[in-house]
Amino acid sequence: MKLRIRGNSLRLRVTRPELEQLASAGKVEESVPFPGGAQLRYTLRVDPAAQALTAAYRDDVIDVRIPSGQFRDWQRENQVSLRAGGDLTILVEKDFACLVAREGEDDSNAFAHPDGPKAC
Repeated sequence: MKLRIRGNSLRLRVTRPELEQLASAGKVEESVPFPGGAQLRYTLRVDPAAQALTAAYRDDVIDVRIPSGQFRDWQRENQVSLRAGGDLTILVEKDFACLVAREGEDDSNAFAHPDGPKAC
């Protein structure tokens, strides 16, 4: 899972295996270790109690929750992303393979790009 933070927006990009893990276990988690033992964790969860796509930050964890119904719709191949606006914009999207090869990028678990064949 990839995380991008820019201004007041969070963007999470999810691979095929991570989407499968969300469907079976209800959660995907990543972490970024820092020198000195600090760690930033970020999670994406399917939450039956959630009414909307939300994010919270507590104890060095960014926790993004997707309502169950929204998640089921998003699993369909034709729906690319989920978005919530407000003070914080949240975008959760399927991670598509790049169209042009980039050194050091591994797109083997990405979704096929809708604009053409997987090129990298």
